[in-house]
Amino acid sequence: MAKLASLCSSSSLIAQLYRLTTRSYHRLLVLQWNSLNGRQKGRWINTNAPLLHGEYEMQDPTSPDEIVNVTFITRDGEKKPIQGKIGDNILYLAHRYGIELEGACEASLACSTCHVVVDDENFDKLNEPDEKEDDLLDMAPLLTHTSRLGCQITLTKELEGMVLTLPKATRNFYVDGHVPQPH
Repeated sequence: MAKLASLCSSSSLIAQLYRLTTRSYHRLLVLQWNSLNGRQKGRWINTNAPLLHGEYEMQDPTSPDEIVNVTFITRDGEKKPIQGKIGDNILYLAHRYGIELEGACEASLACSTCHVVVDDENFDKLNEPDEKEDDLLDMAPLLTHTSRLGCQITLTKELEGMVLTLPKATRNFYVDGHVPQPH
């Protein structure tokens, strides 16, 4: 604390933060140092959670009950079966397994480069797309009645066996030949 006191002798607020992070909010403990009486007091500040653009961390399933089997059909017709887990995002799952699904906006719902075609059987099991997703899908080439944005599909156990087909063409925001990498 002596170091701390010397660092903030001109200010009563110290830059010491403790963060408790959940999916919906951050809780910060701000410790204030009163340089006049040499005491410390803290208060909690709640903030909104940050957007997870490119910061989504994939985790392996912890039990067989969490596994959801999904098959991607690539642009050249190759079938790639993969195992995801409940709660995984299709865009990031594709990146994790090296499937060329671009996602130029990193799931911020600002492009249509993660356009996928969902099999008829599972399409009706998905939540209805919101207006913004519908508008972005209108920009996607080779749109079908079961088209969705991969960044908006979250795996549930009901989607077991889902087949996702990558369209033969996409409106690519990167240079041709770019292969997306997991981050």
